[in-house]
Order: sequence, then structure tokens, then C-alpha cells
Amino acid sequence: MINTLDDFIREYKKIQEMGWITTHRSGNTGIGKTLEDLLGIRENNYQGPDFGEYELKASRCDSNSMLTLFTKAPMPKGSNTVLRLAFGYASSAYDNDEKVLHATLNSLGFVKIADTGHKLKVDYLAKDPDAKIIIESESGYANAYWSVEDLRKNFERKYPYKLVYAKAESRGRGSSEQFRYREAYVCDGFSYDGFLDLLREGRIYIDLRIGQYPDGRTHDHGTGFRIREADQDALFKKHQIC
Repeated sequence: MINTLDDFIREYKKIQEMGWITTHRSGNTGIGKTLEDLLGIRENNYQGPDFGEYELKASRCDSNSMLTLFTKAPMPKGSNTVLRLAFGYASSAYDNDEKVLHATLNSLGFVKIADTGHKLKVDYLAKDPDAKIIIESESGYANAYWSVEDLRKNFERKYPYKLVYAKAESRGRGSSEQFRYREAYVCDGFSYDGFLDLLREGRIYIDLRIGQYPDGRTHDHGTGFRIREADQDALFKKHQIC
């Protein structure tokens, strides 16, 4: 069991020298489980540091798997209903003509919304002190937004501890997948600039998942801010330790 950052660096260097290592678990979580086992960290299901004051995270260098950073409905209150009614479409999942709105948006270009003739995208408005990420339609601002400061608070609540972030090459699939652990970083805070850079580059995705209850009321299934696993470390201020 490791207890300090120095312990981690010492043991991680040994793991780097091991070369290709067969996963200890099939699937997306195999990379983290394998590293925890090699470091002697017991798996747990509670929110807290994995050793000392650090939470351990690991990702595949070339992974396109998507991770949800957090979920947060747009402002102002009632925006989901406005969006659903203005840009949504009828779904065969329901036995009425009420609309739903499911779409994955980013900042690079407009996304067609089913066969409605509408298109949506996200954009960043850098107006201090209240910078916003907004939803735009083909005809302009769609009256839905997120405060960047609120998003920062959501992110910091999600990751309240210091992070040690490890990256690995991978090959193979399933129970035969193998990892070669490469560099590792200490991440000591959310990078506001990193988040905005990723947003501008179209590497932050916003999943609108707006449905309806049987009586036709809007049902927010959780509007998700998502990112590719391989990009996640760009959200932090970091320095390399291995």
C-alpha cells in the first residue's frame, strides 16, 4: 500500500519498467483497476482519496471513450421546456405528440435536430464577470445558457482532491487487453483556461437529454458535459512526475 506521493513515484517507475501488462478486468475500468492492484490500492466505492491526499485516475492515451464530467440543466429555470418545445420532435417512444430533444452539441458547427429543420450548437461568450456558454440556433441565441463560474464550482465539487493522473498505451481488447503505463502527472486544480480551450476546439460535448413525463411535462434526464477520456487531463493544471 502506498501512502505518499514519493511512494507512488517509486512504485510507478517499477510499473513503467514492467512493459506490457495484461488487464486485471475487462472493459473501460480495467486500466484503473490494473494500476490500483499493482500499487496495492484497495478498490472502494466511496468518494475520497486513494492514497494520502490524492485521488488516482488513469486513461488510455488514444481512447475515444466518452466520460461525463457532470450534469447541469441550462439557465434560466424552464429553459429545458423552452428548448424542447422550440426545437424538439415527436418520438415513437411515447403515445402522444409531445416533443423530446436529444442531441450532442459542440462549438465547431451546427447539429441537425432530427427532421425538424432546426440546427443547434454551443458557443462561449467571454463577457466578464459573467462569462457564459450558450446554445445557439440557426436564427440566433436560443435563450439557454450556463454560467462558466457555476460550471467551475460543479467541477471542483466533482474533484475535491488533488489528482495523480496516469496515462498508458493500450493494445488488444476485452480480457486480453494490455497496458504499458507511460507518464504520470500531479494535477493540483481545475484549469479554467484548459476547459475553455477544449470548448473552443469542440472537444467538450454537451448532451441534451430532454424527454417528457406521461402527462407531457418536461423530464430532464440530465444534460451532460462530456469529454473524451484521452483529453481529460487537459482540464487540470499539472506537472509531470514520472
